[in-house]
Amino acid sequence: MSIDPRSKPVLVTGASGYIGGRLVYELLDSGFRVRCLVRSPAKLLRHPWATDPRVEIVKGDLAETGSLESGLRGCGAAFYLIHSMVSAGGDYREQDRQMARGFAEAAERSGIERIIYLGGLGETGADLSEHLQSRREVEACLASGSTPVTVFRAAMIIGSGSASFEILRYLVERLPAMITPKWVRTDCQPIGIRNVLHYLVACLDVPETAGRTLDIGSPDVMSYQRIMEVMAEELGLPRRIVVPVPVLSPKLSSLWIHLITPVSSKLARPLADGLRNRVVCRNDDAARLMPQQLLTVREAIRLALRRQRLSDVQTVWSSAGPIPGDPDWAGGKVFVDERTVTVGAPAESTFRAVVRIGGGNGYYASDWLWKVRGFIDRMVGGPGLRRGRRDPERVGYGEALDFWRVTNVTKNERLSLRAEMKLPGEALLEFRLEPETTGETTDDTTGNTTGNTAGGRTGTRLTQTARFRPKGLFGLLYWYLVLPLHGIVFSGMLRGIQRTAESFESGTIPNEVAHSSPPQPLGRS
Repeated sequence: MSIDPRSKPVLVTGASGYIGGRLVYELLDSGFRVRCLVRSPAKLLRHPWATDPRVEIVKGDLAETGSLESGLRGCGAAFYLIHSMVSAGGDYREQDRQMARGFAEAAERSGIERIIYLGGLGETGADLSEHLQSRREVEACLASGSTPVTVFRAAMIIGSGSASFEILRYLVERLPAMITPKWVRTDCQPIGIRNVLHYLVACLDVPETAGRTLDIGSPDVMSYQRIMEVMAEELGLPRRIVVPVPVLSPKLSSLWIHLITPVSSKLARPLADGLRNRVVCRNDDAARLMPQQLLTVREAIRLALRRQRLSDVQTVWSSAGPIPGDPDWAGGKVFVDERTVTVGAPAESTFRAVVRIGGGNGYYASDWLWKVRGFIDRMVGGPGLRRGRRDPERVGYGEALDFWRVTNVTKNERLSLRAEMKLPGEALLEFRLEPETTGETTDDTTGNTTGNTAGGRTGTRLTQTARFRPKGLFGLLYWYLVLPLHGIVFSGMLRGIQRTAESFESGTIPNEVAHSSPPQPLGRS
């Protein structure tokens, strides 16, 4: 008699990442209860499923045996969707091995019935890139215990918000002609995110998949050059000129990717290195055991582009990885630039205007200065402005807003951003909202009384605080060099937020707000 896999909750590690965040939706749709083990539970609150009674969110770290075993206890199956190359730099292989071995041991002690792991597709042998070698090592470490492991191996995953897709889209959009490494002629068998999620969920109902390694891919095998041509066609762009040369190393390729796309060189390096390997399915067991309609590469690209146009992106690559909390400001000089304005609108409208900053919405004033700062940041190895934002109107803890990271978001009360740009110090930008009865509206950034609010109305006192803790003499010099620009940039931003919030309240929506993309129902591609 077979055991119903839905009788116990399913553990998902990496639920704050690109795949994990989407997988929870699919598991719930298929009738499973889900337990998410994450270091920062607040990062999951941006997902609608976070408040679903069938979802349990547990704080824990895979490196801590106690919290790991507590998270595993009572679960039937466990998804291992962890990869540390973004955060661990050159040490990611050893860190991944340690975490995978610890997970396998804890799963065995906790009585887990199955581990499911999503790894990398590629030829076997000694010529694998370091990135793919690491994936193989994780497979072996997970299988070192007695718990059966189901391994899915995938090549490029095509979906709105994935790192591989973003690299592809930006290269094609920005470069009508490009000199590339010779690996652009290497064969690849991508797969759409929708198909990946189907396999991950369906395997729980197919006992034959336990203890198996399953290659997954679309019906298409094509070179990376051909994939770029398809992307250009779907974007409505002229055919791109691609000139492959043998002299571009993975390091140079990753630096080029860093300059042209939102993806950092730290993440781009292992991805670029892995592209030299032919990544084609060696078996069709997955398609045979869990049949579904597989998207072609063109169909997957078309769906992903449509999701982005509709601002209908569930998860993005930039949300993954550890997110530090607010900086520890103790010790050392901290410079503070604080500005306040009374907004003639309630906190709801003011907060709506605050959380629109960044991405395609801009910064309400002096956008050209922000663009210059973003360009400089990219040139010195930072993320710049190209990460954008997942949604034009909504924001969640841990998400990227250009070169900022959301470290606190409390609806109608607070938004805190930590700078991830290259800086000689640590920077924090925070907005605090407090209810206030308004008569005349005073702009504390200028001292002027605007008088645009009827007496006695409920308004909002909006405080904008920029903090900077310099590192060394250059950090001090940096602060004093940019200080004169604060009067232009931060004051203009605050006044822009004020105008927009009051227009929300009065119904006279500014053109730049009216023309932005409204939130759409969530989708899967």
